[in-house]
Order: sequence, then C-alpha cells, then structure tokens
Amino acid sequence: MLGISADKPSAQKKFRDTNQLPFSLLADPEKTVIKQFGVLKEKSMYGRKYLGIERTTFVIGPQGKITSIISGIKAEEHAEVVLAQLTAGKSK
Repeated sequence: MLGISADKPSAQKKFRDTNQLPFSLLADPEKTVIKQFGVLKEKSMYGRKYLGIERTTFVIGPQGKITSIISGIKAEEHAEVVLAQLTAGKSK
C-alpha cells in the first residue's frame, strides 16, 4: 500500500505518525502523478472554484493493473469503504 499527496515529506511524516498509518506516503508536490491519474479536479467552496485533489483510491492487482477505483466518498467514510471492497474482493 502507498499513499500519494501533494504535501511535503515533512507534513506527510507528521500526518503518518499522528494517524499511525501502516503504509508509506509518497510526496508529489509538482502533482505529476496526481495529474497522470486524473484526480486533479475543479472543486467549489463557498462559491469559489479551484483545482483540488479528489480523494481517490486505486486498487492495483498483482499484475500491476488497476482493478478498482474508489472515489466520491467523504473522508470519514473512505477507509471503511475501501476496506469493505478489498475484503469483498478476497472472497471471490
């Protein structure tokens, strides 16, 4: 498992340590990978439009191909939805 964000490595380390994440986080401050995966989207807050990163999980299978894309889920629910989908995939 890997996580990728546009944050600097120091911010990622603090986030990883605070949340006790069991996986590595990769820094993409130039948004190179973020753009390649198509998750830089137009967002709107208080009527102001801006480009932001859509929280998205790409499940990549053993052959290196994307088997599932999970997006459009609130941050508080995202991990639970991803875990449920991964668990369901193992039972097939």
